[in-house]
Amino acid sequence: MEYRRRLAIISNHLRPPVALPCSSSGLTPLAASNCSFDNDEEPRLNDGEKRNSKRDCVFCKIIRGESPAFRLYEDDKCLCILDSKPLTPGHCLIIPKSHYSSLEATPPSVVAAMCSKAPFIGSAVMRATSCDSFNLLVNNGAAAGQVIFHTHIHIIPRKTSDCLWTSESLRRRQLNFDPEAYQLAERVREEMSLSNASEESKGIGPLGCTRPARRAEPYGIRANSAP
Repeated sequence: MEYRRRLAIISNHLRPPVALPCSSSGLTPLAASNCSFDNDEEPRLNDGEKRNSKRDCVFCKIIRGESPAFRLYEDDKCLCILDSKPLTPGHCLIIPKSHYSSLEATPPSVVAAMCSKAPFIGSAVMRATSCDSFNLLVNNGAAAGQVIFHTHIHIIPRKTSDCLWTSESLRRRQLNFDPEAYQLAERVREEMSLSNASEESKGIGPLGCTRPARRAEPYGIRANSAP
């Protein structure tokens, strides 16, 4: 089942959540609004994404008012709804009103609009659920647990010792300032430079960044600070 697969991937053997009662009395459809791509043609999707294309996407149906959802917040670029299969009470999703299949396909301005609402919505959810913390989570790609290929941000309320993620009890390894880490950092910076150059050649400009960090000295230590 997709739900079991989703839990297995994103929670790393997550404890099964307690099912919440759902009353139809509070279930209201979202106001109809456009859910469209920024161009006239839909992007090419792989086999795993085809069922979540604009026409079949459950989030697009909610945005168009064709499917019900508990609406928490809405503006001209995004909306927030309660997750239909919550990991904790108050688990909600921030969703862009236009259809983008992944985070990297989502324009920086839309990502910024979504993220800018996270503190406001997260604070309200924490107060409403008597929690003192929340996880902000994006599952980007099938291997990362993405099931609905319409980019979205999870806000998951947390309480101390709720043991939601088993990985929280695992000891993390210290990063070594060795050649392997140095090479990894170099590869990431190189990829960012290539991405910026590609965007600039299209007249778009860097994706909200001035430039990658300066080239590191061996073992990840800089000889001079950046100007």
